Amino acid sequence: MIRTRNTRRPIRRRPPPQRRRRTSYSTPKKRPNPRKSGFRFKWRWLILIIGLIILSYHVISLDIKVRKLFEGKRWSLPARVYARPLEIYTGMSLTTQALNEELKALGYRKGSTNSAGKYNPIGNNIVKIRTRAFKFWEATDPSRLVKIRFSSNKVQSITELEPTRQVALLRLPPKLIGKIYPNHKEDRIVVRLEDIPQSLINALIAMEDRHFYNHMGISIRGIARAILTNIKGGQIQGGSTITQQLVKNLYLSSARTFKRKFNEAIMALLLEWHYSKNQILEAYFNEVFLGQDGSRAIHGVGMAARFYFNRPLEELKLHQVALLVSLIRGASMYNPRRHPKRALARRNLVLDTMSKLGKISPMEARRAKKTRFDIEKSTAESQFPYPAFMGLVRSQLRTDYRTEDLRTTSDTKKKALDLSEGLRIITTLDPFLQKKGEQAMRSSLTKLSKKRRKARKIEGAMVVTRCDNGEVVAFINGRKAKYDGFNRPLKARRQIGSLVKVAVYLAALERSSYSLTSRISDHPYRWVDRYTGTVWKPQNYDHRSHGSVYLYKALANSYNLATVRLGKKLGLKTFHETLKRLGLTRELKNIYPSMLLGSLSLTPLEVAQLYQTIASGGFHVPVHAIRDVLTHEGKPVQRYALSMEKRFDPTSVFLLNFAMQQAVRNGTGRKISKTLPKHMVFAGKTGTSNDLRDSWFAGIGSEFSTVTWVGRDDNKPMGLSGGSGAMVVWRNFIRSINPQALPPRVPAGIKWRTINGLKIPYKSN
Repeated sequence: MIRTRNTRRPIRRRPPPQRRRRTSYSTPKKRPNPRKSGFRFKWRWLILIIGLIILSYHVISLDIKVRKLFEGKRWSLPARVYARPLEIYTGMSLTTQALNEELKALGYRKGSTNSAGKYNPIGNNIVKIRTRAFKFWEATDPSRLVKIRFSSNKVQSITELEPTRQVALLRLPPKLIGKIYPNHKEDRIVVRLEDIPQSLINALIAMEDRHFYNHMGISIRGIARAILTNIKGGQIQGGSTITQQLVKNLYLSSARTFKRKFNEAIMALLLEWHYSKNQILEAYFNEVFLGQDGSRAIHGVGMAARFYFNRPLEELKLHQVALLVSLIRGASMYNPRRHPKRALARRNLVLDTMSKLGKISPMEARRAKKTRFDIEKSTAESQFPYPAFMGLVRSQLRTDYRTEDLRTTSDTKKKALDLSEGLRIITTLDPFLQKKGEQAMRSSLTKLSKKRRKARKIEGAMVVTRCDNGEVVAFINGRKAKYDGFNRPLKARRQIGSLVKVAVYLAALERSSYSLTSRISDHPYRWVDRYTGTVWKPQNYDHRSHGSVYLYKALANSYNLATVRLGKKLGLKTFHETLKRLGLTRELKNIYPSMLLGSLSLTPLEVAQLYQTIASGGFHVPVHAIRDVLTHEGKPVQRYALSMEKRFDPTSVFLLNFAMQQAVRNGTGRKISKTLPKHMVFAGKTGTSNDLRDSWFAGIGSEFSTVTWVGRDDNKPMGLSGGSGAMVVWRNFIRSINPQALPPRVPAGIKWRTINGLKIPYKSN
């Protein structure tokens, strides 16, 4: 160490740092490789691009799904089946009471006629009606205010009041009598936005989405509020807009998952991108779920208005509109029929919210809150009392179309009818005649069952058709006509007895060698089957033979021996051909002489077809139950035009009708006919099967042809003949409807002769 004079502190120099020795457990630091870091950067971009491609593909697939359903057929609608429209004309036989019953059945309400669907009886002779608009086949009938004046149970005049003018014919919209559901149980009535009350639109937006017209499908504020709720409550809550609710109802499930909510938001944006607010709003009103009626789901405000209030949507008032909107949050929770207090509180909240937002005035809200629900206990939309006739409608549809065509649509099929399109099927049913027929059947069977012990379990069937066009106006099935059980008039095959004899006598009257006054033998008859040796010996009902009798008397008194002898002389082949010309479509493999007396089994509907040809004067008119088939918008799909084919000479049918009139007046039906008004002229034929198992009667007037059957479902004897059973039911029905029963029009070529004080027609050569 070197010291200086001033003795300062010596300067120490540090030795240079020594490098540490590399040990076996130490690892040297690696310098970053520029090639490897660039590869990692590219890999991240590749993942991002692949993710964007997958997301784009997902969005595109969602976009295709959104547009495909929204622009195509969004809903499967049930086919709606209507009765015939009520046509009122000057001079028509109609009472004010009958009209009031018809209007009530159509859902019209008594009161001031300031809105559609109202009627007001004035005294006993005037009824004012504000009709509803309806789209028929050829045109749309608008809503009209009319006044109908009655005199002596007839329509004296029909006056339209706005503007004032006389109307010759007034057609009221038909009654809904049933629905045919395709492969679903969703029920809705599709409505257009312009037909929806503005108060309903205001109420919906006020309660469900106040910023509907300002967002693009999703609400950022609503989503943020939902996220906070989810964090606090631990559940996945929705901040759904109207658009998102529509997306969920149309495309997605109700599962509360992030995936579903993500898809819901994307699809809501796509829906808003492609379609206008009005289109979205209209779809929402038609899709929203608003209740459950058994297995039937109520969708859309149009169907809900019918289901809850039994009236069209446009006739709803403010308090009813508020109730519909309150059901959106929970149709079961706020069901007014099950939870009236809860529904009332929710409805009042809707009214208060509308008042707070200025959509209605506070006075309007207070007035509506004081109003009752006006809920119908049971609506006509869910209770259809004509199951047997609906079975006939389905049967006719299956005859004209394949069974699978009634369920689905296919471009490869030549004849397809898609019932999921919400078709309107206009039928021929007359609710007034149907009601009278049901009452007559029920009361008559009750009385008949008390007369004989064997008749305690009797049932019945009746088919009523119009003579001129073959329309089925009434189709009655037993005592409990509203019960959807075995369809007797359509499916019950029973031996028809003497009803078949008209084919034998008509075949004879077609020949110039026979007339009503021809003598035919009613002596005992014996037939032996040459193959089996079986001997058949028919007998008359009174177990007597009557020698040589006039032809018309043989039919009027239903003599079996005379009928068999006449039928054998004409030939069984001629008899069979006459049956087919009358309208028999069922194949008969073998024809036996016993069939001349009715040993063949047919349904009441098949018998009605045979007698329809006689009632129409020899023209074959198919018995049918459908008039028109329209789309749900009222556009024509198919019309069942009147089809007529001349099968018999009118003079021959006129002579047969005369003989059948004698059967009612002086023959097998004389006891019953005496209880009918004398001015009524009817032709008829009784029928009784072996051991009194089946009782039949076919009656023909100037308006209606009626076939009635009475018997036991187990096919056991009941102790009633045609005159003491089925004819009693027919008589009571005719009394209740009091139809016009005029003599048939006399065709050219008919002359008259008097025998024993009776004028009898015959053909002039």
